[in-house]
Amino acid sequence: MEEKKNYTVSVYTENNIGILNRLSAIFLKRHINIESMTVSESEIEHVHRFTFVVIVTETLIRKVVLQLEKQIEVIGAFFHTEEEIIYHETALFKISSEHLYDENIQNKLKFRRAHIIAITERYFVIEASGLKEDIDNMYQKLKHYGLMQFVRSGRIAISRPRMAISDVLKEIAPEGEKSEDRSQKTEVQRII
Repeated sequence: MEEKKNYTVSVYTENNIGILNRLSAIFLKRHINIESMTVSESEIEHVHRFTFVVIVTETLIRKVVLQLEKQIEVIGAFFHTEEEIIYHETALFKISSEHLYDENIQNKLKFRRAHIIAITERYFVIEASGLKEDIDNMYQKLKHYGLMQFVRSGRIAISRPRMAISDVLKEIAPEGEKSEDRSQKTEVQRII
């Protein structure tokens, strides 16, 4: 039986309404739980990047990526193992101000990528960034102080090997062609 692993899937798309539903439906149809998801602008103007983290077999992730690439708005989809990417997550911890000067909390901040970003009379907020395990460890250490709120981002990642997305875009959109022209072309291709 094939081993399940963490995979980070990067999907480059046009920024159209409803694309998130169509992409996540592909995971849903295959009964794949999305562990983490982020969306942002990419290094290419008018192109967005969806980053999904899933735990599946290599065979299944290959099928999913092929299915993702069949979507009209998808320019390219790639998957990477943990070893092939550099990644981080960010988290915010809201704690009562009564613990603000607690030396234990101050010491925890010194040895992690964490700092206080807001202080009020009632609470203070710590921002931490790092690997999932770093955030989990910080959470375990701070929960004893009565966390008022906790939130974490999805994974943001860049690949170690060169991704061919820029080459793919050059093939699709010749120099000087506008994004609207590319969208119209895609629409025409879909109709044909």
